[in-house]
Amino acid sequence: MTATPTTDAPDFAAIKTRQQAAWASGDYAVVGTTLQIVGENLCEALDLAAGSHVIDIAAGNGNATLAAARRFCTVVSTDYVSTLLDKGRERAAAERLAVDFRVADAEALPFADAEFDVAISVFGTMFTPEHARAAAEMARVVRPGGKIGVASWTPDSFIGQVFKTIGQYVPPAPGLRSPALWGSEEHLRAIFGDAVAGISTVRKAFVFRYRSADHFLDVFKRYYGPVHKTFGALTADRQQSLEADLKALMASFARPGETLALPSDYLETVIVKR
Repeated sequence: MTATPTTDAPDFAAIKTRQQAAWASGDYAVVGTTLQIVGENLCEALDLAAGSHVIDIAAGNGNATLAAARRFCTVVSTDYVSTLLDKGRERAAAERLAVDFRVADAEALPFADAEFDVAISVFGTMFTPEHARAAAEMARVVRPGGKIGVASWTPDSFIGQVFKTIGQYVPPAPGLRSPALWGSEEHLRAIFGDAVAGISTVRKAFVFRYRSADHFLDVFKRYYGPVHKTFGALTADRQQSLEADLKALMASFARPGETLALPSDYLETVIVKR
């Protein structure tokens, strides 16, 4: 009898450990701060009411956290990288905003069922290894009739293609699904399943604005964890090859002009919890 081939499940614990190390490397806050407008727009799309109990999941340095707190919501900001929460804490203190910062895994949130009115995540939960598990946790901690707001890069966006490009140099773990799938309404409906009473999506573009392609690369190589880690894992000649590929990618997306204006599409999603 011939044995039926089997495919081992990904080692999600090991993958998460590597991801955590990647996001802890560099200094994501340098890039994250430039994305503030996305958090502001998401809070407006959610029509956040003052006094709402809000959780920001995989909050990074707190863009959506601060946007919600500025609307007088009671906010808990979570991430599994404590140094990123420290950056968010500094920003909140500077603006005299009261926020509760807690280290937490997006796939195993230490909160009760239906504890929050709203859950938000800006370019955060999309990077979890187990998409359905993260979606289930988001839905679990939100009360029935509450809302979930997510902003995620689309598969065909500039950032989606950056991840595809660096994956050609340092391949992702076998069986790991692309984070950019969170930028697809079809995928979101699949992973949230019966938790959804209603879902609305709008495709938007965030424009990265840098002095030049070289400036963009310098910032991302130094501070954006996944890119920083990828370059660090390559030999000098492979680094040059990746740099050339990323510059070509930028050229294909950038608007004409003397400085770099580089649109990257994302999906802004508002879900009503069943």
